[in-house]
Amino acid sequence: MTDVEEALAPLSARSVMLSMLLGSHPDRMSAAELVRAGEHFGIPAATSRVALTRAVAAGDLQRDAGDYVLGERLAARQRRQDEAVLDAETGWDGTWEMAVVVVAGRTGAERAALRDRLASYRLAELREGVWTRPANLRRPTEYADEEVLSTFAVRPDEDAAALAARLWDLDSWAHQGRALLTRLAATTDPALRLAVAAHVVRQLAADPLLPAALLPGDWPAAAMRTAYAGYQDELRSLSVGVGAASGVR
Repeated sequence: MTDVEEALAPLSARSVMLSMLLGSHPDRMSAAELVRAGEHFGIPAATSRVALTRAVAAGDLQRDAGDYVLGERLAARQRRQDEAVLDAETGWDGTWEMAVVVVAGRTGAERAALRDRLASYRLAELREGVWTRPANLRRPTEYADEEVLSTFAVRPDEDAAALAARLWDLDSWAHQGRALLTRLAATTDPALRLAVAAHVVRQLAADPLLPAALLPGDWPAAAMRTAYAGYQDELRSLSVGVGAASGVR
């Protein structure tokens, strides 16, 4: 089964609750708003309340002044998600960021955590312990505070487009992105549409955000951002309607 086919399955109640908050700015909603939103997606109120309780117990959500807000892990995911949806690029002069692991003897858990952190900054592993990407993003290089890393600004001798194609599977990413765009445009059922939109933003979160000069033709990321921004407008409209119907805000 492909990822696009999987996107046809409605999200679980818990995933719906989390998706509503991940796509909401500000990222807080009352219990009444979330329950009524769940009903819009075919989820019974009791099921939504159980899902919210379990999400809080797992740390995915927190309670704040009577509202639900994202937990720390999902708040970080939302920031990464927003970076993918918004224009995060700046002018590129051909320089690349590079981070090199210079400390040996770390545990497997420490190595895995560092890999996850570097990947979250959209670096790719050139070889074991050497991570790099074009220096075209506005975000700060906060990974440089890792004591096990030395960081550099470099210019590769290799053709930059060829290097990018070696580090990221750009053709597969673009193929999947175009398939998701087609599916989102063709899906009208609210629950299935939310599921497809969740796959769209997950795909965008994996966008390496490369300079245009390094991308293959017909790169679908801009169209995907536009489509997802339109879907966020749908969610905001739903949230406003839910708030009015429940007498909240």
